[in-house]
Amino acid sequence: MTTGQALLLLVDDEARILSALQRTLRREGHAIATAETAAEALAVLEDRDVALVLSDYKMPGASGAELLATVRRRSPGTRRVLLSGWSREIPEEELAAAAPHAVHAKPWDDEGLRASIRELLREAS
Repeated sequence: MTTGQALLLLVDDEARILSALQRTLRREGHAIATAETAAEALAVLEDRDVALVLSDYKMPGASGAELLATVRRRSPGTRRVLLSGWSREIPEEELAAAAPHAVHAKPWDDEGLRASIRELLREAS
C-alpha cells in the first residue's frame, strides 16, 4: 500500500453492520476494505497487506472465529478482533484457535472500539 495507511478489513454478513463499522472507523485515518463472507475476506488477504481484521462471529459458511484462526495461520502479524452479540456462547476451543487480540460485544461502543483498534495497531508497529 503506497499511502502508508493501515488497512482494516471489516467482515460481516450484514451490509448495515459493515456500513455502521465504516462510519465508526472512517475518521481514524485507516484504509478500509469490507467483505461479507469469510471467503471474500480471505481473497482480500491474498491480494493486500491487511493490518487488522475485525470479524463478526456468526456468519453463514465459516464463523468469524474460523476466519480469524485462518488469518492467524496465514498472516500471524495481522491483528485479529472478534465482534459478537453472542460472545458468551463462543466455544473456548474456537477462541483458542482464533486467538483474537480483542473481543467486542455487539452492539459495540464506538469510542471503545476505536481505542482498542488504535492500541492494537500501535502494538503492531
